[in-house]
Amino acid sequence: MSETSSATAIPTGSSAPILPRLLRVLAWLSFIAEVIIIGTGGAVRLTASGLGCTEWPLCTPDSLVPTAEQGIHGIIEFGNRTMTGVVGILAIAVLLLTLFSIAGKRAVVHALWSALWSVIAGVLCLGLALLGGWIYTMITGEPGIAAFPFFSLGLLVMVIVGAVRSWRSFGERRDLSVLAWLVLIGVIAQAFVGGITVLTGLNPFIVGFHYVVSLLLVCITAVYLVRMRTHDGPRVRAVPKWFAVLTHITGLALAATIFFGVLTTASGPHSGDENVIRDGFDATVLAHVHAWPGYILAVLVLILTIAAWILRLDPRTWLVILVAAILVQIGVGVWQAREGLPEILVGIHMVLASLSAAAYTVVVLRLKRSADA
Repeated sequence: MSETSSATAIPTGSSAPILPRLLRVLAWLSFIAEVIIIGTGGAVRLTASGLGCTEWPLCTPDSLVPTAEQGIHGIIEFGNRTMTGVVGILAIAVLLLTLFSIAGKRAVVHALWSALWSVIAGVLCLGLALLGGWIYTMITGEPGIAAFPFFSLGLLVMVIVGAVRSWRSFGERRDLSVLAWLVLIGVIAQAFVGGITVLTGLNPFIVGFHYVVSLLLVCITAVYLVRMRTHDGPRVRAVPKWFAVLTHITGLALAATIFFGVLTTASGPHSGDENVIRDGFDATVLAHVHAWPGYILAVLVLILTIAAWILRLDPRTWLVILVAAILVQIGVGVWQAREGLPEILVGIHMVLASLSAAAYTVVVLRLKRSADA
């Protein structure tokens, strides 16, 4: 996902130090991990392991890890939770190294102080929630609300505050700083939403939102991979105006396809647990509605690809990749519909959707180039 230029630096002022190889590696690992966690999250849902761990953040009321009684479902659910930790560690590593590359130790110290205050805020929220739950139980005799989501919420709020402070403090390469912070914020938000998903008994709309956030994180890490190889500064349009407009219209078709795909899955047979019954929209009707913008998307991308190669426009290579991804998506979608939605095909469909969105994101970034190029 690199630019055609040879720029491999994070510009700071008039100098452009070489981008650390470690940061490039970690950024790629972060992107790959975000794609993998969509696959593991899909496995949780498609194998009816959504409640394999009945509690959150613990797996059972008495154990952090799954017990023998929970079987394979507990292992699959816990594996996805473990993958969240991997994604979080990579997000933190990319953020700290990005800040160090931009502004040195001072930026890292600011981030670490923000992390400390985030943990303190999370603990305070957790304590207040525990106290409130205890009071509620004493008054009503019923179990109090789960407390740990409040820890995640406090953590999330303070991380957002830290991101805003960082953005205001360091003027150089704010784009990379914002992207790195967004990934970390997204990971923490995902942990919070994941807990709510379990606590609400796999509400289909929350499950769908959980997937959409994961897909957005794949796109954000893809943006980082592109932007980290460009210099900061003004950018100008590198394609005709009509081409740029049509590309953004194509993005609307992609968004509609994904939206109806999420609704279709939310109403389908793969609810995440055999005891969770969907009684919302008609999945058969939604499957057709989902297909319509998908076919429109394929036509639009094909038109863009042909035009880009005729005009020798910069996004042409990534448009070919996007065409290939969408055609495979259509093939898998038709196949899974005819075969009665087998789990493996649905999982592949979910992962390919994120890769298609990432490829489209790169195409949009290629609509402009550095004004100095």
